[in-house]
Amino acid sequence: MGPSDRVAYAQLQPSHLDWLRGLPATRRVGEAIFMCHGTPTSDTTYWLDRVAPTGEVQFRPRDEIEQAAEGTDAPVLLCGHTHRPRLVRLRDGRIILNPGSVGLPAYDDDHPVFHVMETGTPAASYAVLCKRGGGWDVSFRAVPYDTARMAEMADAAGRADWARAVATGWFSPDR
Repeated sequence: MGPSDRVAYAQLQPSHLDWLRGLPATRRVGEAIFMCHGTPTSDTTYWLDRVAPTGEVQFRPRDEIEQAAEGTDAPVLLCGHTHRPRLVRLRDGRIILNPGSVGLPAYDDDHPVFHVMETGTPAASYAVLCKRGGGWDVSFRAVPYDTARMAEMADAAGRADWARAVATGWFSPDR
């Protein structure tokens, strides 16, 4: 485990771990919505973004996004992992939606290479999805919350980097 995982793990009871182990990797809600963390086949791959060998985070080309959607026929595909709110419409009309993050607007990761993911805002972000006529209405929301308290908790856990990320939406100290 990395340092962040150790802090989170220490706060969990056995019942929490059992509940987490019981969660499916993907889930469908009716016929309309498919949910996953990264992509339909990988929990650790970004669906809408990719990381260059230099560590630069880039928008993933639409052909690659659509290739990862093959075999998943729901009109709404929900993903996460990057913590960055984003909506992509596929050529066939389906949408892929990443609602953002509540509580961790920036982080670093070493998979596939070291990189930094930043939203630029400390707000809790989420999306509201509504079926309207023949399509889907998506509204992104950014809501302020008590980031000072969360930053204090991160500092108390020895995570000054997370405290900065929660308080600012930026991971890098020079931002």
